[in-house]
Amino acid sequence: MYVDIGNALDGDLGLAREDLDALDGRVADAHERIARGRADSEHGYAALNLPETCDPDAIRTAAAGFDPDHLLTVGIGGSALGAATLTDALGGDLDCRYLDNVDPVWVASILADVDLSSTVVNVVSRSGTTAETLSNFLVVREAMEAAGVDWTERTVVTTGASGNLRAMADQHDLPALDVPDGVPGRFSALSTVGLFAAELAGADLDALLAGAAAEADRLAGSLYESPAYAYGATTYALAERGAVTNAVMPYAESLERFAEWFAQLWAESLGKDEHGQTPARALGATDQHSQLQLYRAGPADKLVTLVRPREADDVAIPETDLEGLSYLGGSSLGELLDAEFRATEASLAAAGRENVRVELDRVDEHGLGELLYGMEAATVLYGELAGVSTFTQPAVEWGKNAARGLLGGGDFPEADAVSEKRRLEVE
Repeated sequence: MYVDIGNALDGDLGLAREDLDALDGRVADAHERIARGRADSEHGYAALNLPETCDPDAIRTAAAGFDPDHLLTVGIGGSALGAATLTDALGGDLDCRYLDNVDPVWVASILADVDLSSTVVNVVSRSGTTAETLSNFLVVREAMEAAGVDWTERTVVTTGASGNLRAMADQHDLPALDVPDGVPGRFSALSTVGLFAAELAGADLDALLAGAAAEADRLAGSLYESPAYAYGATTYALAERGAVTNAVMPYAESLERFAEWFAQLWAESLGKDEHGQTPARALGATDQHSQLQLYRAGPADKLVTLVRPREADDVAIPETDLEGLSYLGGSSLGELLDAEFRATEASLAAAGRENVRVELDRVDEHGLGELLYGMEAATVLYGELAGVSTFTQPAVEWGKNAARGLLGGGDFPEADAVSEKRRLEVE
C-alpha cells in the first residue's frame, strides 16, 4: 500500500508539515502501545496478528467438497462486509450474495433468483444470537426445505465456541469455522469470517495473508515510515482541525464495496466521545459528476481519500471522426480514468481542499491484503491518538438491545425509549 499525504498539507484546514513532525512522537508512543497489545493478543489488537494466526487450511477444509453456483453469506456488518469486499474485488464465476439486511422484499427476491440446490449457505455470527442473521437464516432454511433441498448438506457455520449456531452445527454435524478470539467483527475480514467466501470463490488465501503480513511489517514508530500510520495520523490531525467527513472515493468499480467496508470500520471504531469522522462513500469517476461539487466548493470540513490500483487491465478507445472527440481515439479507458483521477486530485488541491492518495499495485489478493490490513492499522492508530475505545461499540449494542426488547427477546430498558419518541407528523 502506498499513501501520499502531500495534498493534505497547507490546505484550508491549515495542517502543516511541522504539525505532523510534532505529532510523530505521539505516533511512536501509540505504536509501542499497539505492539504491546499485539504481543499479548489483547482484545482488538489481536486483529493485527491475523496474518500470522489465521489458519487457511481450516478454511479450505470447510470449503472442500462444495462446487456451488451460488453462495449465500448470511451475516450483518463485519460478518458480511469483509467477505463481500474480497469477492466483489476479485470476481470469479461464483455468484456471491450477502444477506446483510432484513428487508423482506429484497430477501425474497434473492431466494427466488438463485438455484437453492446449487447454493452453499454460510451463516456467520460470533454470538449465534444476532437477530437479523438468525432470522434470515431461518428464512433461507425454510426456503431450502420447501425446494426439497437438504440444508444440512449445504450449510457452513462460522461462529463462536458456544451459542445457538454452535449447538446447531454440533447437532447436524455441519462444517464449522471458529470466529477468532479477540477480533471484533469489523476487523475480521482477514479471518475465517471473511476468507471462507473468498476461498469458495477461488481466491488465493495465502496471497491475501501474505499481502497483509507485508503491510504489518511496515508498521514502524514513525508516520513517515509506515503507510498505514501516515494515513491514520494525517486523518486524525485533519479531524482535529475540522475535517468532520472522510469521503472515500475508489477509482475502480471492483473497490466500490471496499468503501462500504471502510465506512463501518471507521465509523464504528472511532465515533465515540465526540471524536471521529463521518465516512462518505463515492466512486470515481462516476461521482466527479455529482459529489465532487460539494467536496470542492462546499464547506471546508472534509477530507477526500482517493483510492486506486497502479496497474489494471485496459480497453482501447476506437478512433472516431466525431467532431470534438477525435482526441479520445487511440487512447484507452484506463488512460481516461487516470486523467480523471489526477484531475480530481488537482481540482481539490487547487481549491485548498485536503485529499490523500492511497494506492495498491493491483486489485489482486496480495494488494487487497495490504489495503485491508493497512486501513485496519490506520484505524487503530487513529483511535490511540484520539484516546477512544476503538474496539467497543456501545451505541450499536444499545440499538440491538432496543430491537430485541421490542421483539420480546428479553427485558431491555432500551426498548422503553421507543415509546417515548417525539412526534410531529405532517400529512
